[in-house]
Amino acid sequence: MNPMDLMKNFQNIQSKVQEAQERLKTIRATGSAGGDMVRVEISGEFTVLNVTIAPEVVDPADITMLEDLVRAAFTDAVANIKDRVREEMSALTGGLEIPPGFMGM
Repeated sequence: MNPMDLMKNFQNIQSKVQEAQERLKTIRATGSAGGDMVRVEISGEFTVLNVTIAPEVVDPADITMLEDLVRAAFTDAVANIKDRVREEMSALTGGLEIPPGFMGM
């Protein structure tokens, strides 16, 4: 391949990556635990946007269970965001694997 073509392709990919990073800011994902009794919504930048807890899981005598449910819901939301990022990047690169950490993840 011609070095100039290679450079154009790199610049094009770099531009698309920047566009994808901007789109990621608008992505939202929700994770849940305890059969949807605890839900956590986060942004593509991993900012917690909303936490919903069903009243029936709030037991003052068992705060540890509630903490575990919140942690599990957050972990689920993060996994959902990471899946969306992989989908975005796969679409961007035509399925070419992106090295870990390339998008800050």
